[in-house]
Amino acid sequence: MELVVGVDAGGTASTAVVATTGGRIVGRGRSGPGNPLTAGAGNAATAVAAAVREALGEHSPALVGAATLGIAGPASAAPFAPALAALGVTGPVGVVGDVVTAFAAGSPAESGAVLVAGTGAIAAAVRADAVVRTEDGLGWLLGDEGSGRWLGLQAVRTAVRNWSSPFAARVAAQAGVRTADEMVYWAQALPLGEITELAPLVCAAARAADPHATAIVGAAVAHLVHTLDELRPDGPVVLAGGLLTTGTPVRDGVLGILRERGLRPRTGRDPAAGAAWLAARPRSPLSPAALHDALLGSVVD
Repeated sequence: MELVVGVDAGGTASTAVVATTGGRIVGRGRSGPGNPLTAGAGNAATAVAAAVREALGEHSPALVGAATLGIAGPASAAPFAPALAALGVTGPVGVVGDVVTAFAAGSPAESGAVLVAGTGAIAAAVRADAVVRTEDGLGWLLGDEGSGRWLGLQAVRTAVRNWSSPFAARVAAQAGVRTADEMVYWAQALPLGEITELAPLVCAAARAADPHATAIVGAAVAHLVHTLDELRPDGPVVLAGGLLTTGTPVRDGVLGILRERGLRPRTGRDPAAGAAWLAARPRSPLSPAALHDALLGSVVD
């Protein structure tokens, strides 16, 4: 039984999937941040190895024929291969962009587009396991419009301009401030993680028909659809990232617009399994589509 490893090495956590080349997931693991840009190369490699160790469980690392890691930003296998080899994983280790594994998690097609909205936001055209074109993905200061951090920033801006509103009271309570001036000082310190954590508050308030939150969510939906339109996608469209793969009003809005256009977007909910599919694909007795269905199931919305 030959095994493969797929890893989603993110800036917050690393998740790993161990699967057979026949399309059966036999283990999952989770550890700390695995992105070298945010955690440092050594720490990232240690975290990825810990996630893989947990996913392997009682299975022999010697059975692993290949591993694929999805990582945001420029990265190579150099820091990861020795850490995995120390576990006994001696098969080749490949690294692709995390938008590639996000697309692979939603579609077995050779080419298409992925719209990601999590902490950041980007649309990317993918062909032959590589990104060939992108829109947005410019970071919170210059772009990432419609992302979780963008939602949080809009929440703070709306709150200080509408301080007597129930929405401002909810934002102030979560931020731990009592006045509009305190909110300004709090925001100027750029607590980016805490600002991003306001996104669920915005989504919940929009579900409750709060007018300020509803307006923010509507603007986020418009931005994300515009970003996808600027990409001029050809082929299947995959939705990825927390805002577009869970039951948020942002997902509902984007899905509604795309469906009105006659599109049937797919959802990439498990990028680690998408990475495992990439690793298993050239080694599997199954066709790429059958292997994808076995590992990831139906992902059409």
